Amino acid sequence: MKLFISEGNPHCVKVLAAVKLTGVKCDISHVDHEERVVPYLSRPTLPVLLLPSGTHLFTPNAICQYFFEVSGQEANSLCNQWLEWEGTELQPALAQALHLSVLQGKAPEAARALQGPLSFLEQSLSKKGTQFLTAEEVKVADIILWAALYPFMSDSNFMPGDLPQVRRWFERVGLLEACQAASQTVINGKGAALKTFLQKQPVPHSQRRDPQPCNQAEGEDGERVMTEEEVQAATQTWNRGLTDCPSPAKREHPILPQEGKRNVLITSALPYVNNVPHLGNIIGCVLSADVFARYGRLRGWNMLFVCGTDEYGTATENKAREEGLSPREICDKYHAVHSAIYKWFQIDFDFFGRTTTSQQTEIAQDIFWRLHERGFLIEDMVEQLCCQSCQRFLADRFVEGVCPHCQYPEARGDQCDKCGRLINAVELKNPQCKVCGQTPIVRSSKHLFLDLPKLESQLEEWLEQSVTSGDWTANARQITRSWLRDGLKPRCITRDLKWGTPVPHPDFAGKVFYVWFDAPIGYLSITANYTDQWEKWWKNPKQVELYNFMAKDNVPFHSVVFPCSLLGAQDNYTLVNNLIATEYLNYEDTKFSKSRGVGVFGDMAKDTGIPADVWRFYLLYVRPENQDAAFSWADMALKNNSELLNNLGNFINRGGMFVSKFFDGRVPQMELQEEDRRLIAQVGWELRQYIQLLDKVRIRDALKCILNISRHGNQYIQVNEPWKKIKGGDKDRTRAGTVTGVSVNVACLLSAMMQPYMPTVSATIREQLLAPAHQCGRQSVVPKLEADQIESLRKKFGGQQTKAQPEANATPVSPPAPAAAVETHADPERAKQLAQEVAEQGDKVRNLKAQKVEKSVITAEVSKLLELKKQLALAEGKTPEPTPQKGKKK
Repeated sequence: MKLFISEGNPHCVKVLAAVKLTGVKCDISHVDHEERVVPYLSRPTLPVLLLPSGTHLFTPNAICQYFFEVSGQEANSLCNQWLEWEGTELQPALAQALHLSVLQGKAPEAARALQGPLSFLEQSLSKKGTQFLTAEEVKVADIILWAALYPFMSDSNFMPGDLPQVRRWFERVGLLEACQAASQTVINGKGAALKTFLQKQPVPHSQRRDPQPCNQAEGEDGERVMTEEEVQAATQTWNRGLTDCPSPAKREHPILPQEGKRNVLITSALPYVNNVPHLGNIIGCVLSADVFARYGRLRGWNMLFVCGTDEYGTATENKAREEGLSPREICDKYHAVHSAIYKWFQIDFDFFGRTTTSQQTEIAQDIFWRLHERGFLIEDMVEQLCCQSCQRFLADRFVEGVCPHCQYPEARGDQCDKCGRLINAVELKNPQCKVCGQTPIVRSSKHLFLDLPKLESQLEEWLEQSVTSGDWTANARQITRSWLRDGLKPRCITRDLKWGTPVPHPDFAGKVFYVWFDAPIGYLSITANYTDQWEKWWKNPKQVELYNFMAKDNVPFHSVVFPCSLLGAQDNYTLVNNLIATEYLNYEDTKFSKSRGVGVFGDMAKDTGIPADVWRFYLLYVRPENQDAAFSWADMALKNNSELLNNLGNFINRGGMFVSKFFDGRVPQMELQEEDRRLIAQVGWELRQYIQLLDKVRIRDALKCILNISRHGNQYIQVNEPWKKIKGGDKDRTRAGTVTGVSVNVACLLSAMMQPYMPTVSATIREQLLAPAHQCGRQSVVPKLEADQIESLRKKFGGQQTKAQPEANATPVSPPAPAAAVETHADPERAKQLAQEVAEQGDKVRNLKAQKVEKSVITAEVSKLLELKKQLALAEGKTPEPTPQKGKKK
């Protein structure tokens, strides 16, 4: 082997350090920047590794990986993630920073260009429990990132901000003799050579790089410029074809964990059986989980996706009374309703079960006895609200009143939806029975409690490991921290009800388990109904990764209460590794309400005439990942017609039409030119972003990558005009064939990327393309939503929000009186404390913005600041200002 390097080329530091560290025998040749070592490349490229077979490697990272692999050190998935980040995020910033610093003498601007990537690296290192990026010893990722940063981090005058973790890591790696020798050989004291090297490089494209890279598609100035390395790597991938692409494995039930595979268990929060799910319920739980499950299957992971209806509790009893049915009959009826809705939305569960089963009773009672035997249950008398009119104790969610903390008038008996604080029902002011509207009285009853304070240390130890190593959404982390910050309190696990899992203890005969102790156990019992080998999933934490999908109001029960139950049971249960919680999806400018006829519910969507895939697309496009979002008919039509029809559908149909019309339905031979290779590289870059984002369950952002690819494809077709070139001479016809062939191949890739989002559209495209064969047909895959159709649907589902026009002779109706202001009382001491907290939180937000940390982190801290300001206003005796709504200026 022979390694060609040049002085002053920062990329050569990587490969030289890698070859010296691994000890791979290799001749090293120093050449000039302009020497063309690889004869078939259009411009000089260094470093280059010439293999004994005559093959050239000319991507620095690939050369480094080769040296490590030859020495028996293969990169793991975490290493590969760091290499991907270095190539897509760090290198573009470094190229710009080097140009600013070395060629223009603008050191402060160079520091600012690197601030974002370095802040990300600082945050990542601060969460690590290892000395280096991926392990306790240096790996290929450490060498590559260290060498990339060396021109700046080795300069004592470089001041990008406070980066203690980055500096310590950089110094540890720099102590290696291999790194010192490589930097001395290539960079140190060779400023003129570095300047010469940079002068011969293309001027970096200055652009604003968003932490969510796919957002560039939404009209941002500039477009990512592909490097020569990226173009060459993409061309090599294209030339290899499908040889390296395994087909997705066929699902064979029962699906069980397998040795040597990534075993992923997915649960979606169990929907209450008595409710028909609305669009917000669907996107918050089952649809988001379905996208990730489909994606995992495409990746070849061993996936099991389970869900089912939550059927016990007072809600079911009351629904049964309303409809004149037994609780069992009401469960059977609405379980079928839920199943039909999810089937129409193409939610591809491996098993959709229910909680009213013998397995539920057996597993819940076993966990109960294990907790009891280990001293994690305590007895206490509980004051409860009892409705004399209904002659029953009222479950938490069947009593409403004024929140004792924030004065919200519609707080539930267990939690306030406005301030998020937990409530005991007897603490509510002016409580009312939701069934009959009467005021309940207080009565005492003996109950069992889960001793959460006794389990708190175990919980915190487990949370530290799970949150650090897994993917927890920002709101999930924040809500969990708030519970722990306030201190855990014993949580009642029994209720005076009839319809539920019986408490097996003789002293508590006639009571049932509280729904939030019992319901999460439904994940286990539903799996047990799927396979009698359920314990291979649920008592196998070393082999199984667990993903929970839910809306944010369910977080504390999945991150605190349920894990404490399983930890206390001490039976090697699989606990959640990744907790994915959405914010709320509202309907237009209000909330969904079945009783008022406001909003689209699952059983209504199919009657609109709009295909399920269009519903899926729009709900995923507006998925409330970082803040509450709203469904809008006008926006749905706009996104469908502009993005889905005119962008994505247009590109796919054009390629298919050209093949069908000009090439008898067969993909023509292609002779790639530089423009084709750059498109392929751009598509490859978007595909890598798509994979990175979906690996992190950033479902909405990954969808934008699909739309970016089709946008690039439309521009490519428009510039090359194959419909004109097909009428020209042989050269033009060949060019038309190449453009057409590239386009339909990209369309085929898009069909695979779309499968988790729009499975029917994906299958239709693949059928038209007859993939993986080389024939094509054509037909529109997406319908247009007309204005009159949308307006009709908006009125239909507007309920009381859509007001009828008054008759000509009707008596004018007086406008309603303004709502009375919330009564507030000044609290000077509290106001003084809150003023200090507001000032501190304001400083924290400003510092985070200055450091350009992740948007989700800033959003969470801004929400805290706004809430503190509201509390301050109340403490000062003022009415809080409404939170300003963001919107585009007109």
